[in-house]
Amino acid sequence: MKEIIDYIIQFLLYGNAEAAKQVGYTADETEWQNYRVVIVPNGQFGKKIVMPELDRCAVERYAVVGGSASPEDEAITRYVIRTDIVYNTFFFISRAEELINTQRDEHGRFAAKYSILGQNNRLMIPTVDEYARMLMKLLDLPLPTPSFSQIYLTHDVDSVAQYRHWRGAMGGILRGQWRKVLASLKDIHNDPAFTFSWLIAQDKTVERAECIYFVKDTMGKGYDYPQYKLDGKDFETAEMLIENSGAKIGLHSSYYGEKMTNVVVFTHIVNKEGVRDGDSIKIKDLYHRSHYLRCSIDDMQMLVNIGITDDFTMMFPDQVGFRLQTTRPVRWINPKTMTLTDLVLHPLTVMDCTLSNPQYMNLSEDEAYFECQRLFEKIHQNAGEVVILWHNNSPAGNIYHRSLYPKLLEIICSL
Repeated sequence: MKEIIDYIIQFLLYGNAEAAKQVGYTADETEWQNYRVVIVPNGQFGKKIVMPELDRCAVERYAVVGGSASPEDEAITRYVIRTDIVYNTFFFISRAEELINTQRDEHGRFAAKYSILGQNNRLMIPTVDEYARMLMKLLDLPLPTPSFSQIYLTHDVDSVAQYRHWRGAMGGILRGQWRKVLASLKDIHNDPAFTFSWLIAQDKTVERAECIYFVKDTMGKGYDYPQYKLDGKDFETAEMLIENSGAKIGLHSSYYGEKMTNVVVFTHIVNKEGVRDGDSIKIKDLYHRSHYLRCSIDDMQMLVNIGITDDFTMMFPDQVGFRLQTTRPVRWINPKTMTLTDLVLHPLTVMDCTLSNPQYMNLSEDEAYFECQRLFEKIHQNAGEVVILWHNNSPAGNIYHRSLYPKLLEIICSL
């Protein structure tokens, strides 16, 4: 527990270990004189999962009293925070709510509509970062300089092409699009879903952005349809464009039971990005995102077990906003085992289909632009990181994904 508490306090202080020594987490008033700020525990942390307080934090001044207090001690303004912001932070960054709320959608996902965040309209407010700003002000620390700590432009490759598999080709012909089908079969660059060159050109307009393409290798059944092979010519054509652009390849795990142990993709990434040394793998980054954003707490632990270093799944599928209640990457705490892991969760900011799909937010292009602008501004204010998910086949659709994406990149560049 101490390791978790220490990590959370330092995280709230943007990694300032020295400042963290001035923060106490105790209900014992005889110890309060040792700290400038005291956070009073709720008495449940480490015992059971309870819903956090979402109301404004209660902060009080207190004075050091007693014979041991020096004039210097008495001159320092000290504070006690009655709301357990350490526990509340744990609750959000660990996804502990999913242990006490068993509601799931048709894909087995914990959606915003079930969460206290969605029900209380809190998704656009990064509460954990607000705790951080409050704590830093109480300690007379400078607030983070508005900026983006990192920009991730990510693309899930659910399908390399629209018409170059039999079901897609037959569907196109039945819809009277046989000319498009023939053009695609002649040259994959003519396929509407093969948008890699276009995406690369858009992404290059954003300086400092790190681009990641999450790829899969599945049986192509059900929600994993369509199938493409990593050693097939179509994917190799896409991969050459991706690699030449300087982007990275990540693991896009399957919708079904094998989703966390996709050895083919895992080995492919290792061969491209790392070096095998006997049975061990030497690799700097192993990036992951679950297909359909479908990822349980047990799945997260499996990611830890197989050596994934960074996960980019953390957003509710039905609502944009701050699922982890922070704009910053954070180490995952397993709420079942109360273990601080090395797996870093990157808060996913925006997904294309969340904005547009009728079963999700169902926004117009202007409404989507405004919502994303609000999010980006809040991230910039808190020196957080932007993570955008735009599927490679989205620009091929009949809705606004192709026109909106460059506009969102322009917002990022303007901040």
